[in-house]
Amino acid sequence: MATHIRRTAAVVLLALLVADIVLSVVAHDPWPTNDGIVLVMLVAYGAVGYVIARTQPGNPIGWIFLALAITAYVDFLARLYLVLDYRQHGGTLALGTAVVFWRSVWSIIPFVLAFPAILLFPDGRLSPRWRKFLLVYTVAAGVFVVTQCLGNALDPALGLGNVDVRGNLAVPDGGSVAGLSWVLAPFFLCAWIAFVWRQISAWRSASGLERAQLKWLALGSVTCVVSAILLVLFGDGSTTSARVAADLATAGIGVLPVAVGVAILRYRLYEIDRIVSRTLAYALLTALLVGTFAGIVLLTTRVLPFSSPVAVAASTLAAAALFNPLRTRVQRLVDRRFNRARYDRDILVAAFGAKLRDAVDSETVLRELARAAGNAVEPAHVSVWTRP
Repeated sequence: MATHIRRTAAVVLLALLVADIVLSVVAHDPWPTNDGIVLVMLVAYGAVGYVIARTQPGNPIGWIFLALAITAYVDFLARLYLVLDYRQHGGTLALGTAVVFWRSVWSIIPFVLAFPAILLFPDGRLSPRWRKFLLVYTVAAGVFVVTQCLGNALDPALGLGNVDVRGNLAVPDGGSVAGLSWVLAPFFLCAWIAFVWRQISAWRSASGLERAQLKWLALGSVTCVVSAILLVLFGDGSTTSARVAADLATAGIGVLPVAVGVAILRYRLYEIDRIVSRTLAYALLTALLVGTFAGIVLLTTRVLPFSSPVAVAASTLAAAALFNPLRTRVQRLVDRRFNRARYDRDILVAAFGAKLRDAVDSETVLRELARAAGNAVEPAHVSVWTRP
């Protein structure tokens, strides 16, 4: 049964992806799907959900990701159809009212589906207290959707034709009846915070494999939240730079399923510290080099009598010359905080090399080697073999 459902979901996802691509081409504007990046991001959710559902069919996170990807694909299909209908054909296409109804009611469902995955991470097992809370959350989500349906059914004309360039409705709720459902918004917000707090509490008492899994979840969640905030700030795409920022933020949201998939499938978990340290190091390095470049350009063109081409050339050479020294210093600084194992290892190797720099006695070398290995990995026993 699970295999049949999984395969059916995969076929539906593929069909929806093709439909979204076709409708993007027909609408002559990829902006409703953030230049197609949303479609790629949802592929990540669907693929990770499929793999988790295949390898761990008892884990609800895989099924949640599959449902989230399907619902989101349908929602963006509705966006594209509204852009095509109300912005290009004056609302004359068939099913326009039904699509407005869908967008008014179901557009929040992907958000409602996504956050329980954080609570259920990594294996879907919950204590009785959290199971009861999740049941209340599910009932509240059902009440929200039903109230939205009733409101839009009582006033189906509200919002018709008020469609922006991204397929959003200018009047997203269905009047006073549907507006009652938003009373539940504070509950959803508190529930989402509680889901995150549970994982923070678990991280404090975790160790080993579980701690590594929670680090991956934290990486994906933080990236997703920051990307979502950037998407809200630059989602209008009013300028080229805002559109690029929105596209990058959309891609960042796709980091969450990848991180969750890596953590659940336990693939190279302990690389997380290295990934975090490298990301931070190169982000800081880029900021420093950009600041240096801009500073030299402003100094030479505004203060000193140099032409712009000369200033740009000098700034480029200075940034190139500073790259390696800055990279080494920044990486060391970041490793001290976020990749302590590597930092301690480098310190240990440096100390070991300093001790042996003037050593000529083989017994001294072997003794120091055994001591360094013991300090690095703290084994129960250390032995050193040498060729005769």
